[in-house]
Amino acid sequence: MMQWKQLLTPQRLGKQAPEDLQLDRTCFQKDCDRIVFSSPFRRLKDKTQVYSLSKNDYIRTRLIHSLEVSCVGRSLGRIVGYEVVKRHQLEKYELSGSDFGDIVSAACLAHDIGNPPFGHSGEDSIRQGFASWYSGASTLKDCLNTQQKSDFDLFEGNAQGFRILTNLEMHHRHGGMQLTCPTLAAFTKYPRESFIPVNILNNYTGCSAKKYGFFQAEKELFNEVAQILGLIRRHNNTYWWVRHPLAFLVEAEA
Repeated sequence: MMQWKQLLTPQRLGKQAPEDLQLDRTCFQKDCDRIVFSSPFRRLKDKTQVYSLSKNDYIRTRLIHSLEVSCVGRSLGRIVGYEVVKRHQLEKYELSGSDFGDIVSAACLAHDIGNPPFGHSGEDSIRQGFASWYSGASTLKDCLNTQQKSDFDLFEGNAQGFRILTNLEMHHRHGGMQLTCPTLAAFTKYPRESFIPVNILNNYTGCSAKKYGFFQAEKELFNEVAQILGLIRRHNNTYWWVRHPLAFLVEAEA
């Protein structure tokens, strides 16, 4: 069974020990700041959220959408958080409802950070491009295993987002941006790899299995997150876990 104290540990990916909790500026608030000041987040201003035949010069961008979702996520996280803290007496661990709100807010800020231009149509174009490239490149077929090929066949913006946060941005450090593990787990709405054999998937119909949340290149990074937080593994032979509870709140907003 997962434990709230462990699920909300202030430990950062890439660090050996949890940060000390600071009431003036918590580690989860720092997550929000790290995301806002990052280059991938700023680039969301060049990605449109909705195309419409507008009568003015206002175009809704992914950046505006992410900020709005983050505001609502913070409020929802706090509402839920204060109730969880009261029920499970988490005050003794110096946790508060605002911590829940800050975690959800940070995850919501980043929820679109890996999406390509044109959203799902962009994902489809990348998949189609790879299929064409793969069919014509005999050497490529010898380079990729089944799991790696699946990452391209089913290219997923959510997995690209996890890659940006934990690997590409500030790539010289283990863990990339070194966000806290609760924020990364709340961000990962689909905590599984792309290729899972049918006999293991076993007709599972839950929303968390509809897509995947990390590429083969970052699967060990998510494994590290899951181990730190005590997430429940669904199958020992695959990289597939149950969601962090706060991922449900992120999905509700995003």
